[in-house]
Amino acid sequence: MGTPYSYGGTTTSGFDCSGYTQFVFKKQGITIPRDTTKQYAMGTSVKKSDLETGDLVFFNTIGNRVSHVGIYIGSNRFIHASTSKGVMISKVNDPAYWGKRYLGARRVANFNQEKTVAFEEPTVSENAPTYVTRAKIAETLVKELGLEPGNASTTFSDVAANHPQYDAIMTVANAGLFSGNEGKFNPDDSLTRAQLAKVLVEAFELKGSATTSYSDVPADHWANEYINILAYNHIASGYEDGSFGLNDKLTEKQFQKILDRLH
Repeated sequence: MGTPYSYGGTTTSGFDCSGYTQFVFKKQGITIPRDTTKQYAMGTSVKKSDLETGDLVFFNTIGNRVSHVGIYIGSNRFIHASTSKGVMISKVNDPAYWGKRYLGARRVANFNQEKTVAFEEPTVSENAPTYVTRAKIAETLVKELGLEPGNASTTFSDVAANHPQYDAIMTVANAGLFSGNEGKFNPDDSLTRAQLAKVLVEAFELKGSATTSYSDVPADHWANEYINILAYNHIASGYEDGSFGLNDKLTEKQFQKILDRLH
């Protein structure tokens, strides 16, 4: 992201549009032509309504022929090397520019993922996923933030003093990062993505503003602002189907990916 535009560029020092797509596909072991026109001639034609992550999307920016290419990444967005801002993300249907210049799409590889998302690994697998507990997240936050335990001002009826994460639970509760429900912490319960978004933004004091439009996140939803801040900081984004997964439980693999992005 942000690599400058360079006519004829094919490296991270500078890309043009087809140089960028060729570079990305090469990283996946897939060889595609260097020229935009030749890229448009390969693979299988795809309807706009059937776009999937990894499809090449093409535009007419200079006349009556294909002159620009990017990679579809889901949720009506594509990533590309633009002449104005270098590598960036734009909307396929942007009415001000790209929507009027869209020509078509080609599928040169099937990445065979039901859901592709920066936030997580696909949840569909041969083995049942292992979910992260509230107690585990509390313990992790204490380590990541370097929180010092203080005098316990809160008690939970379901967290005994000999609980393995007792100190961590009390520490995050005293810090205001977690709250209980009717006097219970529910240490073995999982967090939803919406709940985790709130915890992360407040715990790491994340700032920023982004405009997202996930199909399952109404503009007036209590988690909307937190989700937008995560998107702005490139910590979490939505599914390829346009949803965020508000009520999906967080798996251990997903949580580790998030931590990696926070570092």
